[in-house]
Amino acid sequence: MPTLTVTARGQVTFSKDVLQHLGIKPGEKIELDLLPDGRGVLRAARQTGTIAGFIGLLSGRTKKVATIEEINGATELR
Repeated sequence: MPTLTVTARGQVTFSKDVLQHLGIKPGEKIELDLLPDGRGVLRAARQTGTIAGFIGLLSGRTKKVATIEEINGATELR
């Protein structure tokens, strides 16, 4: 079982093998679930969706094509 040391600033460094096990790459985030019994559960933070997935959500559901004027009108603040 890997052991981590906490610095005076409250920081820890995960070893490369721990990060690989969690599937975490440099720049990615880690989620920490704090449990009531004093334990914590770590996991790689994963995005639940992409903008491409959002844009394509209604793809193929209509044959209507909006003009740029219609799109601009729909996005105006009222």
